[in-house]
Parts: sequence; C-alpha cells; structure tokens
Amino acid sequence: MLNTMFQDEASPPPLTDLCLTYVSQNLDRFCVKRPDGSLCFREAVLFPQELADQLLAKMASEGLLNDSTVGVFRTCEYLRLRRACVRTARISAEAFQKALCPHRLLELDAARVNADLTIPDILQGLATNKYCQESLQRLVLTGLTMSSLEEPIRHRFSSLHGLRSLSLANVDFYDSGLVDVCSLPRLESLDLSNTSVTNLSPLLGLKERLRSLTLHQLKRLEMSTAQLLGVIGQLDALQHLDISDDKQFTSDVARQLLSQPGILPALVSLDVSGRKQVTDAAVRAFVEDRPGMSFVGLLATDAGFSDVLSGEGNLKVTGEANETQICEALRRYSEREGFVREALFHLFSMTHVMETPRADILKLVVLGMKNHPATLNVQLAASACVFNLTKQDLAAGMPVRLLSSVTQLLLEAMRTFPNHQQLQKNCLLSLCSDRILQEVPFNRFEAAKLVMQWLCNHEDQNMQRMAVAIISILAAKLSTEQTAQLGAELFIVKQLLQIVHQKATQGVVDATLKFTLSALWNLTDESPTTCRHFIENQGLDLFIKVLESFPNESSIQQKVLGLLNNIAEVGELHVELMVQSFLDHISSLLHSPEVEVSYFAAGILAHLTSRGKDTWTLSPELRASLLEQLHAVITKWPPPECEMVAYRSFNPFFPLLECFHTPGVQLWAAWAMQHVCSKNAARYCSMLLEEGGLLQLELVHTHPQTHKDVRLLAGSILESLQRHQARTGQHAHTHCSRHLPSPQ
Repeated sequence: MLNTMFQDEASPPPLTDLCLTYVSQNLDRFCVKRPDGSLCFREAVLFPQELADQLLAKMASEGLLNDSTVGVFRTCEYLRLRRACVRTARISAEAFQKALCPHRLLELDAARVNADLTIPDILQGLATNKYCQESLQRLVLTGLTMSSLEEPIRHRFSSLHGLRSLSLANVDFYDSGLVDVCSLPRLESLDLSNTSVTNLSPLLGLKERLRSLTLHQLKRLEMSTAQLLGVIGQLDALQHLDISDDKQFTSDVARQLLSQPGILPALVSLDVSGRKQVTDAAVRAFVEDRPGMSFVGLLATDAGFSDVLSGEGNLKVTGEANETQICEALRRYSEREGFVREALFHLFSMTHVMETPRADILKLVVLGMKNHPATLNVQLAASACVFNLTKQDLAAGMPVRLLSSVTQLLLEAMRTFPNHQQLQKNCLLSLCSDRILQEVPFNRFEAAKLVMQWLCNHEDQNMQRMAVAIISILAAKLSTEQTAQLGAELFIVKQLLQIVHQKATQGVVDATLKFTLSALWNLTDESPTTCRHFIENQGLDLFIKVLESFPNESSIQQKVLGLLNNIAEVGELHVELMVQSFLDHISSLLHSPEVEVSYFAAGILAHLTSRGKDTWTLSPELRASLLEQLHAVITKWPPPECEMVAYRSFNPFFPLLECFHTPGVQLWAAWAMQHVCSKNAARYCSMLLEEGGLLQLELVHTHPQTHKDVRLLAGSILESLQRHQARTGQHAHTHCSRHLPSPQ
C-alpha cells in the first residue's frame, strides 16, 4: 500500500487528469455564451459518461464551477452526469436546476456549496425530474442551510424514493425533518453529525434496513443514555455506528454501549472516538463477541493500547498509540477539524525521529491542511509535521508533485495567519529546503512577497537568517519582470539594507549577511527601479563601508561587487558612481588575486567607461588608466574551474560589444560570455542564440576595428555555439536590434 501510494505521487499525472484540467481552465476557448451568460460548447462533443462526472468534479475542486461554467452541463445528451460532485461550488439555485437537475443522477454531492443554494432549493430542483426521484441513491448535503424551510415546505426528502444514503452533517436539521427522512423506503445510511436533532426515536422506522448511522457530536440531543441506547439497540440491521464526539462531552453512552451484552450483533464498525470512560478491556470484549468487526474508532480515548487493538491486522483502529492508528485517524477524519488536530498533535511527536521519507504520511497531512485552511490549530500542527517530514535529506526522497502541493498550502497558511509567529516560523523552516526552493514548482513570486513581509515585521535573528536565505534563492528564480516588481517595493530594499548595516556595524560576517547581500544582488538584476531604490537609501555608501569593514573577505567582496555591477548597468545612475573614492576601491579590487572579485570589479569599470568620454565626469587620465588596467588584467585571468556567475540574459552585454573605441570593455563582455557558455553550454548557448547573439558575435569577429584579444574570444564563443547547434539543432534568432558602427 505504501509503495503504491508513493508511486502514484512520484508518477506524472494521468493524461486524463491533465486533459480535464486543461479543458476546465480554458472553457472560454471551447465555448460560446448563451444570452443568459452561461457557457455552451461550440461543438457537440459526446463525452463518455465517466468523463462528464470527472469534468464536473474537477471544475468544482479547482474553484471554477459557477453559474456561467456549469452551463456546459445543460446539454444532457452530450454530457451525461450520473455521479455529480459540486462540493464548495458557487452556483445559484436557478443554475443548479437548469444544469444538473435534468440528468438522471445516481449520486449528488453538494457538500459546503455557497449559502445561496439551500437544501430546499436542491429538493425543489430534484423534484422537477421524476426520473431523478427514483434514480438518486446517494445525497450529500453536508454544511448546507435549511433556512428556507421556515416557509411552507413544498418538497420533502420523502419524495426521493430511491435514496439509500443521506448525509446532513453540520446542517441546522431538526426533529421534524428527521421524521420526514425516516419515511424513506430504501434508506440504508444516514449521517446526522452536528445537527440540531433532539430525539432519535423516528429512527425506529428504519430499524429493519438502516445499516450505517453516524451521530458524531450531536450537540442538542435531549435523550438520556438509556433512552438513546434503547433506540440504537433496536436497529438490528446496523453494521456501522459512529457516536464519536470531539468536544469531549461527559456522556457515558460509549461505556454503557460497550458493556451491554448482545447489543447490535451485526455491527462491524464502531466509532467512539473522543468519548470518556472507554477502556481497552471493554473494547476488547466487545470486539471478541463480534468476530466480523473490521473497524474501531478510539482516538482521544483511553483505549487502543493493547496488542489486539494495534490496528496492524484486519481490525483497523483510529487512535494515538502508534503510527498506524494515527494515520488511520487522519485518513478517516480528514473533514473533522478536532480529530485532525488531535491526530496531528500525536503525529508531530512521532515524526521527530523519522529517518526515511514517508510520502504516505505527508499526503495525509496535506489532506488535513486542505480541508481546514482557516483553522489555526490544524495549520499550526500540520506545518510542524511538514517540517519534520521534509527536513534535511527527507525532502530529497519525496515526490515533487506532493512537495508542490504542500508548499502551496504552507504559503496559504502564511497568508491566512500573518501575525502568528510560531506558524510563520514553522512555514519558513519547511520552505528553507534546497530541494523545495530549487526543484519544486510553486508560486515563487508570492512566496518571496510573503517572506519579505515576515522579515519586515519580525526581528528574530535565527529566523532572519532563514528568511533572507529563502529570498536570495527565490529572487534568482524569478523572471526579470517579477524581480523588478518585487524590488520596486521600497520597504524590501530598505529592510535588507538595514540588515547589512547592522552586520557591518557589528563587524560580523555570517550566513545572514551573505544571504542578504545575495538577495539584494538578485533583486537589482536588470531592475533599474530597484537599483534606484538602492542608491536613494544610501546603499552605495553602505556598500563602500562593507568593503572597508571586510577587506579580506572575498565572498563578501564578490557579492558587493556583483550588486554594484547591476547598478553600473543602469546608465542614468552612472553619475552616482562617478566618485573618486569609490573608483579607488574598485580599481584596487580589480587587481585582487581572486578571479571572482577581479571579474566583478572589471564589470563595474567596463560599464562606467562604455558610454564614452562625454559622460565621464572625472579626469580623462583616470579613465584612460582604468581602461588600460582593465584590458591588462583580463588577459591574465586563469579560466575558473566552475561557473562563478549566473545571468538571466545577455542583453546587458550587447551594448558593451559595440565599444570598438574601448577594447577593454569589449574584452570583459566577451570573456564573461565565453565563460558561461563554456561552463553551461546547454543553458547559455541556447540563450545567446535566442537573443540574437550569433549575428552580434559574427559582426564583432569580422569587424576590422576589433582588437585581436576580443576577436580570439569571439571566435571561441562562436565555436561553442556551432557545437551546440550541431548537438541540438537549435536555430539562431536572426533579428539583431543593435547596429555596429561602420568600419569607415
């Protein structure tokens, strides 16, 4: 079972599921609008009946089912529904009646639909189809309202003659309604959980056929224990009985039931979770008298600790004594908030010592999080379990699809409870995983915003380190547009600069400082607005202070200079960098023995000198000296062993390749391009071809004014591109937006 579950999550989604997702998310492409605004397929496509059911369920689960989209199901001859699931959908009574009621339904699950669609509306709609009154066997109305029943009742449950299973859990359902329900001639399964029923005596009308009865948390029951057992005890056909209660009421109904000899002889499933005075001995004796028992619910009781109740064999048990019982509880009680919380609390203690990936358990935690997004205690316990189940190397063994689901749920929890520090901490701890941040698909832009908001509102030093680590990695994964949008938020740059200032003042080089510098570096990449915010918030002065504070820290120098490269790419900000003391620092670092440091110092000088003599505001002699040094230093760089920098695009380099009057500038651009293309050809050769770099490099390579050092590097890059094209068959982008100067 565990292997199968893991396999399902690790495998690609079924093709049917992918197709249904695409259709449901792109109905506008396939449909036209009727005069009333509802959708109708352009072409009469006959769906297999099972696929029609699946399409409806998919639209409902994805939040895409509404008065407009449900219109596609009006054409019964092409989309025939049998098992209709519209859980949590937002549809009106009119749309429900027009789209769903004409079908010959076997099942209807309308749990937790919007309040505009009431139980009387559903009964009235079903009454319009005489076939449906006979064919409908299962009806789920969990969480709906009966408010309209204050008016004269025109349509009753008893009109649904074929109904075998009915769920009215969490409905304001009263005794008068129960009388109506108990007159159903074929009813075998009834769920009255958390209703307002006070007297269960009408159930005696079903005593010869009722096989399943769920009475979880009957908060207004006015019967004594003896009266209640007097009714239940006469339900001779009963096979499943649920009298659990997660509110911890003091009733001893479970104890008395277990001690009554011969009661409910056909029972195979009994749930007394949350009940007081339940003991192992009593449960064991009850089970032994009924050899056919297959399930006992014992969560939040004092029972379940004996070997016979372990849940390992044919008898399934929910409880807290071991992992098997806890997982069974999460599986069976996924929609019961209190029990989910209880099970997660006990699961947390067990997951502390997990040494192998358990996708099966994580999947159950995800189910609880999905079903109770607004319940703080559930999200708090679940997020703590997620961390235990995905920490360190455990995440590497989890299926990507499952990690994607859980990551989106963590982000939703962060959004829902922005001011709960422990929950935010749990989520950040789970997000701070290389596997999740690097490989798992999720909304990274949304994640970066949420983490930044947390960072701006909290000062916990340990969490600060994690937050900036997450942001630094996420920022590198965002598109240029997203990075610009994120960095455009002034408070983000301010907050990160504040952390840098704090560390520089303390003279501390730690992970927090390094991650913060990386985050700023990534956020300013090809984002002039963020670069401007950096300058306006005295970022340049601060970064000069950082260089002065840590003169021997090459990793810090590399990050500082990398960001300043981004600033130097913005022509309008060059005037801010034309400061003698600043250029003295950069000139000094140009001669660093560390290639990574020297490279970024050279990049700053290349950009500042590329715009010609007219824009240079310091002495011409300084510019000439810097260009001479730039060229000389680059020719002495040894090839780095690994890829020392990552680029989103080559666009910032193309203007530099046009600088024939300053070969040092061209040389830096060509060296940078040759470096990344030689270290990661698959990514960068492809990018260069897509951005029109082939034509640009060919023009540079053949131009008579090109310096021999530049021509040599340009030729090397062209060879890399040719090898890449031969290997992949990729064509070059022929458009070149830039025009190189004429050799004349």
